[in-house]
This record gives sequence, C-alpha cells and structure tokens, in this order.
Amino acid sequence: MTQVKTGDTVRIHYTGTLADGTTFDSSAGRDPLEFTVGSGQIIPGLDKAIPGMTIGDKKTVEIPSEEAYGPAHAEARQAVPRQEIPDHIPLDLGTQLQVQTPDGQTMQVVVAEVTETEVTLDANHPLAGKDLTFAIELVEIA
Repeated sequence: MTQVKTGDTVRIHYTGTLADGTTFDSSAGRDPLEFTVGSGQIIPGLDKAIPGMTIGDKKTVEIPSEEAYGPAHAEARQAVPRQEIPDHIPLDLGTQLQVQTPDGQTMQVVVAEVTETEVTLDANHPLAGKDLTFAIELVEIA
C-alpha cells in the first residue's frame, strides 16, 4: 500500500483538541482538509505526523505549542486608552476586532482585558502558547 511522502497532496479528516479536551476545530461534517505534505500549509507538528501513513490509517498526535502556533508573545498585547475606542465598538472579553497598524496593515486582535481606563488587545493567534492534540485519519493520497 502507498505511504505518504513529502510533496504528496493528501486529504485528512481531523479533530483538534486542547489539553482540557475542548475541541477547537474539526472536519466533521465537512470535506476533508486537503494540503501538500511538507509545503508549510498546515502547522509543522501536524505536517510531520503525516509521512508514512497509508489510506485509512488513523492516529492521534500531541503537538507542543512550538510545533503549532508558537508561544504567546507579551509584546503582541497592547493596552489602549478606553477613550480612544469608539463607543459603537463592542468590548466584551473575547471579541475579535480588526485594527489598522500605523503602517496601514490590518490585523486581527482579541479583547483580552477591559478596565475603566484601558482595553488590552491581544494580537497573538488564539491558539498561541497551547499544546494541541489532533486525531487524524488519512482519507486520500492524490
């Protein structure tokens, strides 16, 4: 039976969970995820787990944060004076917002903390600093 090697295009079903068992993403009910192995299209730890699998193989892989979305960086969090944020912008914890950087780039941030005087915005990836577990099934080698 053919084994996956770097450069192959594959399709997998997956369920990603956090250390506490919470599912953060899954292909259940959707088409399988298609990508080229070794191309950098998915997180490194998952990419490294695919070579050697054959169609129908299932496995569970634990991926440390360094091989997933990297560490959370303190410098990616910024406190903004509350009066600088327009009143119509929702400031509930966890709300995702788009902000424009001084050089004109648009970036996603999350409301991480709100006080009477400041709002802390976090530009880290939501899964940064988290170890992840993926249950995967190889569906196809294209």
